[in-house]
Amino acid sequence: MRFFIRASLAILVSCLTLIQPVHAQKSDAPIQLLLQEYGEIIAKSSRRTIGPAIEGLTASGLPEAQIVLERWQAKEMWFEKDTGLFVFAEEIDRDTIRIFDVATGVEIGPVPDRSFKQLKPNSGIRGMIAAALVQFQLRAPDPEERSIALDAIERDAKASHLAALRAAIDGETDPALAERKRRLERLLTIRFDPDDAVRIAAIEGFAGDLGVDVRAVLNPLVATRVAFAETLPEGAVAVEPGSERLPRMEAYNLLVEDGVAPALLHNDAVKETLVAHIDGTSVAGIQVASLNTDEARALAYAALAEQGLAPPLVTEADVSETLDAYSFFEVFTSAPVPVALAAQVVLQDIEAAVALNQTADLALDALSLASIYFLAAIGLAITFGVMGVINMAHGEFIMMGAYTGYVVQLFVPDYTLSILLAIPLAFMVTFAAGVLLERTVIRWLYHRPLETLLATFGVSIALQQIAKNIFGTQARPLTAPGWLDGSWVINDIVSISYIRIAIFVLALLFLALFLFVMNRTRLGLEVRAVTQNPRMAASMGINPDKINMLTFGFGSGIAGIAGVAIGLYAKVTSEMGADYIVQSFMTVVVGGVGNIWGTLLGATMVGSLQKGIEWLNPSNTLAAQTYMILFIILFIQFRPKGIIALKGRAAEA
Repeated sequence: MRFFIRASLAILVSCLTLIQPVHAQKSDAPIQLLLQEYGEIIAKSSRRTIGPAIEGLTASGLPEAQIVLERWQAKEMWFEKDTGLFVFAEEIDRDTIRIFDVATGVEIGPVPDRSFKQLKPNSGIRGMIAAALVQFQLRAPDPEERSIALDAIERDAKASHLAALRAAIDGETDPALAERKRRLERLLTIRFDPDDAVRIAAIEGFAGDLGVDVRAVLNPLVATRVAFAETLPEGAVAVEPGSERLPRMEAYNLLVEDGVAPALLHNDAVKETLVAHIDGTSVAGIQVASLNTDEARALAYAALAEQGLAPPLVTEADVSETLDAYSFFEVFTSAPVPVALAAQVVLQDIEAAVALNQTADLALDALSLASIYFLAAIGLAITFGVMGVINMAHGEFIMMGAYTGYVVQLFVPDYTLSILLAIPLAFMVTFAAGVLLERTVIRWLYHRPLETLLATFGVSIALQQIAKNIFGTQARPLTAPGWLDGSWVINDIVSISYIRIAIFVLALLFLALFLFVMNRTRLGLEVRAVTQNPRMAASMGINPDKINMLTFGFGSGIAGIAGVAIGLYAKVTSEMGADYIVQSFMTVVVGGVGNIWGTLLGATMVGSLQKGIEWLNPSNTLAAQTYMILFIILFIQFRPKGIIALKGRAAEA
């Protein structure tokens, strides 16, 4: 018995020791007093009523407010049931918690948790606390934390953020964050500032701005609905019933909804009314058997209406007369008229700027596509222009170049180095393949274009099958270096990927290389001689057969380099060459056979035309290509020699 009494006393003393420290905290601290002021609604933790407590903490200016909000959000705040004092706490075990003073953060000690209750804010309350914490984060020492706060405001802006944002602008030391704060402050001013003049000034400051965020804020301000009155209000924009903006029956339904006009009765309602008033074999004195047409039923219904047994039937004449008695006009639904009109003016200015930038973006896309087509067609322009050979296997040389780049990357994991190695290696591989094709097939088919076309078409099928046997049918990756990732973003509308920029630069480099080879080297001189007059060139000691071989190999080698460039942008498959062969021939034919400047102009024309048609019909790229081919056919009818006609053998072919 003594042992039991001693144990009980020990437990009691221990409990008293655990409980006593909670009263040692600063119950008169300002933050504790503030929490006590809102203690009832904090303990209740209802999203509908918690707002004043969070706002009170936020606006208190107390340095402890931020910590209280953060610990509350993290479910680390408790309160004592008997005293109502708030503490921070962490669980020690199932029955014990360690508590801390909310004012100083000093540990008070371990206590049993049965006399305390944990605050467990739901997701809605945690979201409200997060919004309140933003104003503290806006002035945080860490720039990354300030940036996160701005991200939070952009995602879910509140009216309470406006004052906090304005207060945080002047002290911002990071120029980029300062600009973000100023821009965001103007956006919030438009949404939440009660002064219309201030809102209008902020709106006008965004004139010509292409940001999507600006349009997202301004568009709701110009939302309208149709209203009506007996006389048109001064300055109101009239809307005519029967127009596209306000269909005739929609206008009448507005009057019906407001109770100023009787509702239209549909046939089903008329039938139900007639059935309800059948008296034996007749309705309003009209035999039921004769009510087999809409006109007869309308007469019977009119008779019921005259007897006061049904509401009057509204005729088309009644509808017209009622509509003529009212004026319909648009009213702004989301902003006062001056603010809405200012937003409307700025949006019109933005739409003009958007249209201009969309044109610039389309031009950049067209230029990018033109550079791809130019790379794909430049080798074909050489072979077709010099020898008059229709090489249907040209696309497969592009494919071979792309696969060469893929194989190089298997052995050289550094993507930058692998691309630098792949470009000359692809040239050598496809140069050798072109020379082999010329020596084994093409040389026996000169001046026989149909046989050349059929033979090279067969070669293209064979090369595709060989590629499938070696690499399979799945697309293989040709990975661009990391410095080519992403895009050059000029604004929210105009951007272009770095890979396309690289292809454009590569196209310019090959244009310069081609001009140098053709104009500054002996090979170029001999090629031009054979192009202009092969017999005269032969009489001057030039071997046309050798020049044809080297020229075909040179054109094939350039196609291989084009394959490396295109492989960075498109999928590397055995059929990838077929995607470019048609455009390559169109580029060469439109520009002028055998002329490099013609090929450049042809690529620009074909690329611009394709992008323009795709813009007009974005949902059907196949139709866009069909329209483009039809246009090219018409163009050739009027200018069969292309944009720049070539004199010599190519012109005679």
